[in-house]
Amino acid sequence: MTPIGIVHNERTTPEDDYWGKIDSVIELDPTQVDAESTLGLEEFSHLEVIFSFHLCDPAKTTRGARHPRGDTAWPKVGVLAQRVKDRPNHLGVSRCELLRVDGLRLHVRGLDAIDGTPVLDVKAYLSAMVPPAAAVREPGWVHEVMKSYYR
Repeated sequence: MTPIGIVHNERTTPEDDYWGKIDSVIELDPTQVDAESTLGLEEFSHLEVIFSFHLCDPAKTTRGARHPRGDTAWPKVGVLAQRVKDRPNHLGVSRCELLRVDGLRLHVRGLDAIDGTPVLDVKAYLSAMVPPAAAVREPGWVHEVMKSYYR
């Protein structure tokens, strides 16, 4: 895959929490997407962004199970049951608020990707793409792990 853009923001190291007030610019690469690729995007309030955890050490990739954030107070669960960055393929998926579109520069808030992160794709967030109103089921530890994530 070839990145279509790069993230610019104040965060230079991966951190687990406090992404809610982080403003970023996704600078799209004009050799990968045309200027018209963002046409109509400003009509959406949110985006889905697929990116690469480019600083991950392949030797630290989790292929089995681990405790979320390495905290043994939480249950040991498989890599596919959590959002850890040290995962096979090192791909991140995030939803963030779209503040404005300035040509090939997308201004967003709450994107949990650090400065220099390669962006693989951007999609308008469509509420119609969310499965119908079935209650979301998730274990109790998730709320504890995520309580400060978007503060």
